[in-house]
Amino acid sequence: MSALRPVSGLPTYNGLTAFAGDIHNHCGISYGHGTIEDAYQNARLQLDFASVTGHANWHDMPAEPRHIAEYHRKGFERLQASWDHVQDVTEAVHSDGEFVSFLSYEWHSLAYGDHCVYYRAPRGPLGPARASSLDELRRSLREMKARGLPAMVLPHHIGYSAGRRGINWETYSDELSPVIELVSMHGSGETDNSPRPYLHTMGPRDAGSTALAGLSQGQRFGFIGSTDHHSAHPGSHGHGLAMVWAEDLTRESIWEAIQARRTYAITGNRIMLATSINGAPMGQVIAATDRPREIAVDVRGGGVLDAVEVIRNGEVIARRATPPPSLGEDFDGILSVGFGWGEVGVFVDWDIEIELIGGRIDNVEPRLRGYDTLADQAGETESYAFSAWEQTGPSSVSLRTRTYGNPTVATDATQGMALHVRASLGAVLVVRANGHELRRTIADQLGGPAVEYIGGFLSGALVIDRATPRSASTLTWELIDEGTDAASDSYYVRVKQANDQHAWSSPIWVDNRRP
Repeated sequence: MSALRPVSGLPTYNGLTAFAGDIHNHCGISYGHGTIEDAYQNARLQLDFASVTGHANWHDMPAEPRHIAEYHRKGFERLQASWDHVQDVTEAVHSDGEFVSFLSYEWHSLAYGDHCVYYRAPRGPLGPARASSLDELRRSLREMKARGLPAMVLPHHIGYSAGRRGINWETYSDELSPVIELVSMHGSGETDNSPRPYLHTMGPRDAGSTALAGLSQGQRFGFIGSTDHHSAHPGSHGHGLAMVWAEDLTRESIWEAIQARRTYAITGNRIMLATSINGAPMGQVIAATDRPREIAVDVRGGGVLDAVEVIRNGEVIARRATPPPSLGEDFDGILSVGFGWGEVGVFVDWDIEIELIGGRIDNVEPRLRGYDTLADQAGETESYAFSAWEQTGPSSVSLRTRTYGNPTVATDATQGMALHVRASLGAVLVVRANGHELRRTIADQLGGPAVEYIGGFLSGALVIDRATPRSASTLTWELIDEGTDAASDSYYVRVKQANDQHAWSSPIWVDNRRP
């Protein structure tokens, strides 16, 4: 048993693994909550790579509201004072083959949109953040690259209006920005009507700032997701993650894959998504030929697939849904459990043992969350690292975690684990939590979820979700497209699961111009 690190059956992806990361999130090193040590402890629970980001500067910050401006200034000063410590911790937590860390900071801008700066090395200067324009910031990063320190500057929450901290496509360049952050706690910036609308105090999505608008203007960029979480919990489930197709789990390999745009964005569930056109992987630009475009799609979801769509130049050209699940005498699929609910603000510490009797657990996919608040809303607690899980046997897992109710009826603050298993339909999943036990056969769980409460009315609860057969979460698809008369065609794949989890592949471009 191990943490889930999927591979694809497409020949183009032979030798590559889909690693999961979150390279834009925050803690108390600037403004936010919790220590950087807590943040990386949480990251290692469910991620392969991460960067804990400090807020560094806002060159055109408005003076009003005054309390907001002062709040940001104090955060910037805090990062400046802690920068040596941030570099020390970033370097110490890195271990090739186990966990990869990157050094980063955030540069805010009304005019150009917010960007995060990343260094390939665990140490680097904070000075470039003082730039008063995007051109100045890029010049500083080019100079560092010339001295042997490669850097990236990646735009995030792109969907806000230009001039309001959304992306300005007129000033975008892919030179140092190979990918953009498509989805985060702010929502999805794919299109103006894509799932996950923008609900932050900063406002709604603007059609001219979406990824579709950028692609329509001929810009070329890949997709990643991040959480932008502010309570020391990189990878907090459901806000966004960066998936990277890389040869191995090293800083150099992850960096190279991002540069090549061999990336895709997910909201939370660890969806495996691989795409190719005429053998070229996502992120590539290929030349048109006389033969039709052979598009291949490989999806392995974290739940029941609702729809998989191929999008060309912003239009859906093909759509598939998985057929009804096929069942035999044995089960190959996902068993997931969840913990939480109860009164808002009432903390429950969970002590959980999960055992599969009559089967084996192939992979574990933690679906853990941190305190889901904005930076200036939450009071401090003694620790922001409150979860731990481990393999206790070939068919058993233990989990220690905490919940505090769902802050609103639209905010999921539960904790969960997904188990990728092989077993007979008569195998029994046993969940023991806080002195209570819930046991169900897989055959039972194919009929729907089962719930157990740990106390009286409004107490916390645990659930074993409906079992998901592999056949309901997997799609391998090949199709042919002739292309258009446009100078270039962009193609990407969008995945929607029935549980409102999503994935978006980085585009592949076909250049239709002839010599």
